[in-house]
Amino acid sequence: MKSPDDIAARLAKAWQSADVREARLLDPDSWPMRLVIGRPSPKVFAEQTEAVKLHLDKWRAVEVGSVHWETVSYRAGGLPVDVPHRWELRSPSEWVRATRNATIESEYKKLGELVQHVSTQFHALMVRQRRLVMERPVHEVIKAADVALALSPGCAEGRPLRALGVCNIDSKFFERNRALLCQMLDVRFDGLVAELGLEAFLGAPEEDERWLLVVPLAAGILPFHLQRVRASELCRLPQGVSHVVIVENEQSLHQLTELPNTVAILGAGLSLDWTRDAWLASKRVAYWGDMDTWGLKMLAKVREAIPSVTALLMNQDCFDRYAAELAVREPTPVGGGRLAGVTESEGVFFEYLLAQERGRLEQEFLPKDLVSAALQTWYRE
Repeated sequence: MKSPDDIAARLAKAWQSADVREARLLDPDSWPMRLVIGRPSPKVFAEQTEAVKLHLDKWRAVEVGSVHWETVSYRAGGLPVDVPHRWELRSPSEWVRATRNATIESEYKKLGELVQHVSTQFHALMVRQRRLVMERPVHEVIKAADVALALSPGCAEGRPLRALGVCNIDSKFFERNRALLCQMLDVRFDGLVAELGLEAFLGAPEEDERWLLVVPLAAGILPFHLQRVRASELCRLPQGVSHVVIVENEQSLHQLTELPNTVAILGAGLSLDWTRDAWLASKRVAYWGDMDTWGLKMLAKVREAIPSVTALLMNQDCFDRYAAELAVREPTPVGGGRLAGVTESEGVFFEYLLAQERGRLEQEFLPKDLVSAALQTWYRE
């Protein structure tokens, strides 16, 4: 048999689960909540009479929800006894009250205030990632939601984040609320901010230097197997490195093959300003990214810096070969019309992808032998 305190502790623990919170706070069909109390066993009833009496008194004193009783006959008792067997809570507010936890009650009150003023598309985020909102004033979270709705890919147009005067925010707003804004924008744009980075997504300059994953594709040319390096330190690569492969995503590391005097630089996303640095002018450079509009936008940025760059496996023939099995919908394609900075065939491919229902083929899903062959062909040319 469970006391009100026992079940209150269970209910408080359930509040800590993001899945439970989301279901209970946002899904009306998840109610009522029925909690089994358990009957005193015949032995307990006979040997611990005072404990049973206290148990019954505690449940009679419960004022939250509905306690359901049943009549039970015990051999050790003269008359049938009413004992509690189920506690039924009908709403989130009853659940919170039943926890008897002041912190949970405070969080619930704050969430209740927020959902009245914030777009429904962010409700699940606020409920699941509650620490992101609990550590901020209510008005700041509401403003962050307004800002997230006002932003769009490339809207910064080269201006720093602190200069974006959307929704009458101050110059420190992005700094204070960066994590929350990134999460809200990921809700709107299907994770694109996490993939590209906030500055790259908005078209703002990077304020902190990007760390890139550098991997030698031949033994002995670098004193490590892989390492994160600041973009400004790439110029210190040995002169013996003659070939450089720029790879959009770090997840594609396993597909790379051994190549003499070659280094792969992975995970830059749209942070590609370093490709204009002088040290790259003497290198043979290839770029390999996703076959989607954002991948071609990144290729365009590299091609503007390095006109001779070779695009690897980023063409319509390759896309059509694997699209039926591997292509997916691109959540938020690049807008703004025809893409500048690409070759004519790449521009045609860009428009072709825009017209596809499933216009995204991620590089890490291509066969490894195909990638190896493309890299080796590029190296030999």
